[in-house]
Amino acid sequence: MTKQIPAQFLVLVLTLLPVLGIAYEVTPGTAQSGQLLYRMAEGYRSAALLNTEVDLHISGLVARVRQKQEFRNESGGWIEGIYVFPLPDSAAVDHMRLWIGERYIEGEIREKEQARKEYEQAKAEGKKTSLVQQQRANLFTTKVANIAPGETVIVEIEYLEDIRYEDGAFSIRYPMTLTPRFIPGAPLPDRQGSGWSPDTTIVEDASLITPPMTGSSRGHRVSLTAHIDAGMPLDRIKSRYHGVDVREQQGSYSVSFASTGVKMDHDFELAWWPSPSTAPRAMAFTETVGGEPHWLLMLMPPTAAIEGMRMPRDMILIIDTSGSMQGVSIRQAKSALTQSIDRLQPGDRFNVIEFNSTARTLFPASVEASSVNVAQARSFVSGLGANGGTNMYPALDMALRSPVTETHMRQVVFITDGAVGNEEHLFKLIEQRLGSTRLFTVGIGSAPNGWFMRKSAEMGRGSFTTISALNEVGEKMDALFRKIENPQVTSIRVDWPLMTDVDSYPTKVDDLYLGEPVVIKARTRQSFAPGDTVRISGDAVAGAWSHEFPLNGYRQSHGIGALWARARIESLEDAARRGESVQLVREAIIETALNHHLVSKYTSLVAVDKTPVRPAAEHLNKNQVPNLMPYGQSANAIFGFPATATSARQRLLEGVLLLAAALLFASLRRTGRVRRPA
Repeated sequence: MTKQIPAQFLVLVLTLLPVLGIAYEVTPGTAQSGQLLYRMAEGYRSAALLNTEVDLHISGLVARVRQKQEFRNESGGWIEGIYVFPLPDSAAVDHMRLWIGERYIEGEIREKEQARKEYEQAKAEGKKTSLVQQQRANLFTTKVANIAPGETVIVEIEYLEDIRYEDGAFSIRYPMTLTPRFIPGAPLPDRQGSGWSPDTTIVEDASLITPPMTGSSRGHRVSLTAHIDAGMPLDRIKSRYHGVDVREQQGSYSVSFASTGVKMDHDFELAWWPSPSTAPRAMAFTETVGGEPHWLLMLMPPTAAIEGMRMPRDMILIIDTSGSMQGVSIRQAKSALTQSIDRLQPGDRFNVIEFNSTARTLFPASVEASSVNVAQARSFVSGLGANGGTNMYPALDMALRSPVTETHMRQVVFITDGAVGNEEHLFKLIEQRLGSTRLFTVGIGSAPNGWFMRKSAEMGRGSFTTISALNEVGEKMDALFRKIENPQVTSIRVDWPLMTDVDSYPTKVDDLYLGEPVVIKARTRQSFAPGDTVRISGDAVAGAWSHEFPLNGYRQSHGIGALWARARIESLEDAARRGESVQLVREAIIETALNHHLVSKYTSLVAVDKTPVRPAAEHLNKNQVPNLMPYGQSANAIFGFPATATSARQRLLEGVLLLAAALLFASLRRTGRVRRPA
């Protein structure tokens, strides 16, 4: 049994750790076990009951999503509700409304600090007010202040998202909860938010991205409807993880949950397949904003895998065995890893890296994919369990530092739920160490960190997939390995008409794999003449390949401008990561976000009612609304203590605690607060 550590000792220890140079890792287990006392006890007895209503309107390649978060104050006092929630990492959040009964206040876009000041002033004055902020590309916070006892207030958020098209299917994913994130680094003395983790030297906003979690709730229910106007006949529609009812009317489709009271513990994914005769080879949409045309172009390159000379591979397989993977997730991950090992061919080389709080390799270096080595790897995988923290950095560093040979193509397959808060730290590592390696990510579990999975694969010039159910491991891994084994088009160029002033994203199209399209978002300063085209070309497996898009005659589609702006903001953030001036990047992001009314890293949406409602004498209680634990995950594995410590780390901590106790005792004796025994 773990002994409870007095809080005053711990405060002293947290002060000493950075001085002593001891790395400090924060997980929900260490923060919520009673060992770290950070004023979060009240956060787990939530006074606000939260439910969500979602409407998805899908037209071609664009989805407009309306999300209503209902906060009901079930306490006897006035409260400020705070809710940290996930959204798709490509979401362009452009509207917010604060509903008070039958009336609403429209949110306004402001620079982040200005929005915060307006919110805090309105809160202090007793006015109804709401604030929507971005913490990560896929993680947002809603605050709503001055909710009266027994009152229900609704915060409505709208965002635009482009639809994913891959392997012949369109799909959209709506995230419903998040996996608690591992926070490395030494604690900082101050904190920005009320999460379970302190801010740290590596994750300076950790307290903003670590909301409390709960295994059960009378709230946290969601209703969802989707309306699909695909612009073509559909062969089938499928919800991967939830039962749905599908209705068709005049070529459009309506989808809704088959049951009521659906728990917000598993991401929703909807996929639809066009009829074989109408499967698109190319699609284009346009929108004119401020007199400037904006474009969304999608083009499928050749899709047939061509047999040819196969280059031997050096496959580095990384598996996450941290506590957040316990339960269904570790079974999915082990199955995916075993399938990866079984795909190895004679002449290939491979290694396996397992990580949680620490990382270890199966072999000292990559070995031949012989029957003996493959059997040893399978045995190693079968014995893996899940516990500890999600300390990715050493594992990624091991994989990317291992020697590369010219005779083998280096590919890294990274299997994880992505439950980390230090994404930027990891992105910089990939950027610095990648070289000629290709990185492929496999997102595991019912609520993986989709932004980390997509962005890591993009920076690693690879591809990604998500596995959220055990029965889809075979299908998803087969599809991923078809990509790994069949790079389709490289050295891709996008050529616009001469003399065109164009701002196009991505600025450089990475290699494409089997079943993946080229997707371009662009803004041009002028319209085009009849006959003008944009040409997309590259080196395909069968030789040179190109396609031309005519730039006239496409229908207008609302939202293309906002999606272009979101892509521009992401590109600017990438530039800052590569060393561009942070101040110049910040100014460009703010200008783009304000022009297109978007929430970003530096802008927020704020809504303020004009009439004070809370009496000045009434105290306002802060209430952090929890998230539901993701389906299939073990709360004990994530929230148990110790969650990340190895025995060596625990012994080191115990030594520091003893030192702290001695120092404290000596101090108390000097001040006379501790008497010597008679």
